[in-house]
Amino acid sequence: MSKESMPLLGATEIRRLADELGIRPTKTLGQNFVIDGNTIRRIVAAANVSPEETVLEIGPGLGSLTLGIMDAAAKVVAVEIDPPLAKRLPQTMAEFRPGRENDLTVILSDAMKVTELPGEPTALVANLPYNVAVPVVLHLLEHFPSIRHGLVMVQDEVADRMSAGPGSKIYGVPSVKGAWYGTMRKAGVIGMNVFWPAPKIQSGLVGFTRDTDRSDAPDRKQVFAIIDAAFAQRRKTLRAALSGWAGSGIRAEQILTLAGIDPKERGEKLDIDAYIAIARAAEQVPAEPKPES
Repeated sequence: MSKESMPLLGATEIRRLADELGIRPTKTLGQNFVIDGNTIRRIVAAANVSPEETVLEIGPGLGSLTLGIMDAAAKVVAVEIDPPLAKRLPQTMAEFRPGRENDLTVILSDAMKVTELPGEPTALVANLPYNVAVPVVLHLLEHFPSIRHGLVMVQDEVADRMSAGPGSKIYGVPSVKGAWYGTMRKAGVIGMNVFWPAPKIQSGLVGFTRDTDRSDAPDRKQVFAIIDAAFAQRRKTLRAALSGWAGSGIRAEQILTLAGIDPKERGEKLDIDAYIAIARAAEQVPAEPKPES
């Protein structure tokens, strides 16, 4: 049987599994299960998963996307926060992909608390809850450098923000921090009717590639602190926005000038390389002495 003809979970199967487990999708966990096989195949194809790869999936739910990923990859490591769903997933794999049971590892955990995984996943493919999508992606990219590429499905508006470039009205913290790890790109839009329950808004696909070496860059936490300060009040000039972080407006201006950046510029105009330049310049500008009490 070809991979294209392998059975996937449709609306009937999803509802049967949900009834069996007594599951009713909750907004708290951001549960919207994909019930359309063509959408699953589209997501997996857009993820460009190779047959030898181990794929990390966050929030597999009832397993609709998991089966599609398994058809493209060697192994899947699935992190699920809901105990009944995590317990049922291996059985679903045995039913729909007999012989592949050992290629699936299920971890019962909150994705934001995972800092170790079996093996070394090289790709991330996930249908992420809207309210935690950006923190989860950044957390995983920080803790698992083996992840070289991937595709996540998020709220369409979030997808636009994650892939936005400098100067855009929607360019912000998710855009810049994502760029620290590599290239983020909008990879498509998914309608509402392919989910159960159907959300009230469209979903967007974000593809990413870790294609940047940051080994010679300043400390990531320092760079991210600058980004947070720059966008905390995005209408302010960088001199004003970074004054608290730098210790004073004077020192902020000195740092920005040394970095080759106009102190009157705003944070939304700078790319990740500019923020790295600010962090590097800060290492060369002494902190102002605190006044004696």
